[in-house]
Amino acid sequence: MQLKWEIEGYIVSDEKTMLQMDRIEAWISEAYWAAGRSREIIEKSIRHSLCFGMYDADGRQIGFARVITDQAVFSWIMDVIIDPEFRGKGLGKKLVDCITAHPDIKHTKMGLATKDAHGLYRQFGFEIDECMRRPLL
Repeated sequence: MQLKWEIEGYIVSDEKTMLQMDRIEAWISEAYWAAGRSREIIEKSIRHSLCFGMYDADGRQIGFARVITDQAVFSWIMDVIIDPEFRGKGLGKKLVDCITAHPDIKHTKMGLATKDAHGLYRQFGFEIDECMRRPLL
């Protein structure tokens, strides 16, 4: 389901054709959780995820997030990022609000991992939980 939200002069969309890969690659490759991730891997992950882009009034992408989901039981939020130039304006909160309200996943159990944004996600009902994981081999 392709959706678009208009929020205070910004647009959030789940339309993958709007995504601006050069910008996404630049942000993701510098993020602490994905430093050095190749463009090939980024593109593959996008192909297999529900993606969200945030855009300014000129259509320039200023944010990105993706969700791995079966759309029935479980969703895992990943790669939530706002362009450094636009941080501190509450745009991450607006992006997460659109993600958690998306009709394809709002009914699923959602998870994520973060080292530095606990306050943001607590606003949406996320709680710290112990879980097991298998690292990349």
